[in-house]
Amino acid sequence: MSDRKVVAVFGSSQARPGGGEYETGLRCGRLLAEAGLTVATGGYGGLMEAVCRGAAEADGETIGVTAPTVFPGRAGANRWVQTEMPAEDLIRRIALLTDVADAYVALPGSIGTLAELVVAWNLAFVAPLADRPFGPIATVGETWSELVPLLNTKLASDRSSIATCATVEEAVAHIATELA
Repeated sequence: MSDRKVVAVFGSSQARPGGGEYETGLRCGRLLAEAGLTVATGGYGGLMEAVCRGAAEADGETIGVTAPTVFPGRAGANRWVQTEMPAEDLIRRIALLTDVADAYVALPGSIGTLAELVVAWNLAFVAPLADRPFGPIATVGETWSELVPLLNTKLASDRSSIATCATVEEAVAHIATELA
């Protein structure tokens, strides 16, 4: 791996090539690579594959944090992953994804994506208490633009560390600006 900053991208494993969400993942990976950033994903299919593919096709670097013991039926990281980092379980997988990254993007997804986003959000929330910096977080899509403010209100949290974006272009621009 190079010295480039790493952006962890969380997203659905259900997106398929040719679908709108998959195309969004391709754009996200490509834009991050064009901004000189390395992408890290969960390493498997769906948006994880799309983001890695978009980055790799733009000559970017890709990391896949897999969990072989949790997903024994999966053949391993998708073919666009250049560096695979296996984790023992889901908790360690999320910890490794958040540890390796300098910034975070949540694309559309389900409960796994929500878990990853909430861990990153919590780490950003407590970072000032430890007097240490924590990278920016951007979400993409209607679900997050509704859910993040709701959780912020209901949980009396601080959502200032999360940018809710309508498009991947907006999210990548936010991340690139914050990391500059």
